Amino acid sequence: MLHEFWETLNQPLFWLALSVAAYAVGQRANALAKTPICNPLLIATFLIAVVMVVTDTPLADYNVGGGYVTMLLTPATVSLAVPIYRKLDVLKKNLVPVLAGALAGSVTSIISVLVLTRLFNLPEQISRSLLPKSVTTPIGIRISEQLGGIPSLTAIIIVLTGIVGAILAPTLLRLLHLDEPVALGVGMGTGCHAFGTATAIQIGETQGAMSGLSLGVAGVFTAILLSILNLFL
Repeated sequence: MLHEFWETLNQPLFWLALSVAAYAVGQRANALAKTPICNPLLIATFLIAVVMVVTDTPLADYNVGGGYVTMLLTPATVSLAVPIYRKLDVLKKNLVPVLAGALAGSVTSIISVLVLTRLFNLPEQISRSLLPKSVTTPIGIRISEQLGGIPSLTAIIIVLTGIVGAILAPTLLRLLHLDEPVALGVGMGTGCHAFGTATAIQIGETQGAMSGLSLGVAGVFTAILLSILNLFL
């Protein structure tokens, strides 16, 4: 009976509905706790993972329904152009600092991975998989494939980077007294891509716009830098 009940639930729409419901729970928890630690995406990921483990559901089965959420990632990213357009005057005044900040962040991310992977003597393929950790998932996976990395590992690291950044960045920025909207947005978008941008949008429209722009610019810079670096690796 239980098996038949689960077979009925184990349909694409169930996993899609579960993903939406888990995120709604995460948003509610975040609103009540009012702390970056209760990140809606982190809570949703944890809840879905628990259900998958308890029901012994393979990732491939989840992706049949949950994959619809991933499919919406591209149009959601494109929609970030709306706040950028609204803050076009701010962008024009700060174009050079935004580009410089995204470039500096991209270089720092790459160097930090190279230093740490060499320090801990990690295999070359692992190192190549970690290099695109701070760009949005679609770009990072393609870069990983070109570098000869492991795309699935890259995807996991990108998600972890985004979640950790979205949780820690607001507190860290407050401790450092960095509250300038453009600088905050560039830091969030460059360092923790879409997750950081989602958090930046909650902080303010200017922060969200600059974060969304930096997300794309950092992705382009990282792709170019790693293509050049790949010639010498």
